[in-house]
Amino acid sequence: MVIKELINFKLFKSLKMKQIIIFIAFLALSTSTFAQDNKANNIDNSNIALQGYSPVSYADLGLAQKGLKEFKSEHQKVVYYFTSAEQKAAFDKNPEKYLPKYGGFCAFGVYAGAKFRVDPNKFISKDGTYFLYLNNLELDAKQLWLNEKDHNKLVSVADKNWKKLSKTHN
Repeated sequence: MVIKELINFKLFKSLKMKQIIIFIAFLALSTSTFAQDNKANNIDNSNIALQGYSPVSYADLGLAQKGLKEFKSEHQKVVYYFTSAEQKAAFDKNPEKYLPKYGGFCAFGVYAGAKFRVDPNKFISKDGTYFLYLNNLELDAKQLWLNEKDHNKLVSVADKNWKKLSKTHN
């Protein structure tokens, strides 16, 4: 009887150990998957892009408009909100067209080689692309961008920097 109980305990212990290993592997995999999304997208743990503002409003209307919870889509594990069913349908048809430049990080920050959070009301919409900017008591990054008076040069440098920054954490 004692031997039978010992064998059962070893099997139980072995099974538990396998489950723990599988759980740890799953946790590590899911954490690295989230980390990859978080590197190239300005999101928090909720995975909500643009702080809930509509990417279609930025790109098509040149407006910062808060989306509504009944109109949302998920693209590459990131959640986007829209102001209407029509906006949601436009995004769902061609999400790449509406994704924020530099993953929604501050364009001037990317130009300078860093990632910064943004004020969703500070943006420039140009040729169907929109650029977001940091704005706080100390700094208005949109104004710094405009003061440079060479949008194409700033974009060229920021694009080059983004190739590296999109693979790093903040």
